[in-house]
Amino acid sequence: IINAFSKQYESQNVDVVVGVESRGFIFGTPLAMAIDSAFVPVRKPGKLPAEVVRTEYTLEYGSGSLEIHADAIKPGQRVVIIDDLLATGGTLAASKKLVEELGGVVVGCAVVINLAFLNGTNKLGETPVLSLVDYE
Repeated sequence: IINAFSKQYESQNVDVVVGVESRGFIFGTPLAMAIDSAFVPVRKPGKLPAEVVRTEYTLEYGSGSLEIHADAIKPGQRVVIIDDLLATGGTLAASKKLVEELGGVVVGCAVVINLAFLNGTNKLGETPVLSLVDYE
């Protein structure tokens, strides 16, 4: 999995890999190491120890919130966001919003599984999405 992702991003000058809680940590940390980038977690509220930026988003079954450290991304840094699953796109879109609020530039999103029939990529605009498995 990491080889497939790192081949995509190793030449894109990625500064930061953002992993979405919690399975995004499993894939994001080794990806960051493989492409010599920093790793930053996006977490559910109340789990990060320092000042945070927070956003709310809708899920297929309700709503949720995500947070990122306020100093985690510097303006202009190139960021890849990684998670295990792309369904309706709410979680990745919220993560993208947090990165952009801090001035980061999201150059791509990576997921292991894309439930393409739910059209989650629509919430990510022009951001390219790399998925290893697509379910139509």
